[in-house]
Amino acid sequence: MCTVLCTEVGPIRRFAFIIHPLRFDDFARKYPMTRHLPEKLVQWAFKQVGPVNAGHVTGVCSPTGEELEGWLIGLPLTPQILLQSPYDWVLGKLLQAVKMAEELGAEIVGLGAFTKIAGDRGVTLSQKVSIPVTTGNSYTTATAVEGTLLAAARMQLDLRQVQAAVIGATGAIGRAATKLLAEQVRHITLVARTPDDLRTLQAELQRENPEVLVDWTTDIASAVRSADVVLAVSSATGVIVDPEDLKPGAVVTDVARPRNLSRAVMDQRRDVLVLDGGVIQVPGDRADMGFDFGFPPQMVEACMAETMILALEGQLECFTLGARIEVARVREIRALAEKHGFSLAGFRRFERAIDDGEVERVRLAARSASA
Repeated sequence: MCTVLCTEVGPIRRFAFIIHPLRFDDFARKYPMTRHLPEKLVQWAFKQVGPVNAGHVTGVCSPTGEELEGWLIGLPLTPQILLQSPYDWVLGKLLQAVKMAEELGAEIVGLGAFTKIAGDRGVTLSQKVSIPVTTGNSYTTATAVEGTLLAAARMQLDLRQVQAAVIGATGAIGRAATKLLAEQVRHITLVARTPDDLRTLQAELQRENPEVLVDWTTDIASAVRSADVVLAVSSATGVIVDPEDLKPGAVVTDVARPRNLSRAVMDQRRDVLVLDGGVIQVPGDRADMGFDFGFPPQMVEACMAETMILALEGQLECFTLGARIEVARVREIRALAEKHGFSLAGFRRFERAIDDGEVERVRLAARSASA
């Protein structure tokens, strides 16, 4: 439990974070009547709606003394709308959201979920607004790899012999994650949809890590079948990993939102350790996230945490934008996170905490399945 108490020593920093529904069912959580209406009608109606102030973040306090205040700016747009609509139209919605953030007093804005994937991943947006924008992908990458390697150690996997698979390897998070994993494991399989991009990344990794075996495929099932560690960071809008494809004893970290794995993997494969990626404990005993993200109090996803960390540091810049993430940035934001008291919130899967006893049960089930 965090024991940081806010004081009057440091200034109050201010940020905003843009959120949106990940599934059609999310509309019904906020507006119950929509569950009785046709999906297309609901989506059309909400396309006509502008951004809303969806939550107020208070009580976050760094050990260095700075206090944080923030706002959650909601866009009622599903992933399908954000990805399939003309980007000029999406950009207009994002500009409205950033304008609201500025009017509320935010000094920096983070892009949540598919608002960071649409278009050119925040680059054009950042050029049209007067406060910095970040996707949060650097800290998402840092914590995804950190959590995956920690879980592999708890499952008593020898990292020097581990075979890893990264689904969505040529994306922003995937590319940076493979570079970090290549420093730790023996074999990496890159998975994505475009062979040319996969070949390019394979050659790059092999040059930087000649002792590591790097291969690639567009076939998810074949990649995960022999993988001891799977990192799922694909931007697919639906489930792409089936329970029967996974190896007994595998550690699978699902960073993607919406998820790349269904709950069926956890229910049907008690010999596989499935983890949520990038759930972060924020500092401050009175921290209130102002919104129900499905986590316990004082926890957020890493992309939102990056925006908060930058605000607390007073590092008001477009820290992570575009299709490439520099590994140096990943290391930098991780160091800043430690400075300001942000940390991984233990192991979680499907919004539920799991303890060492549950990890051990998975490990023993995997040993039995492999016997």
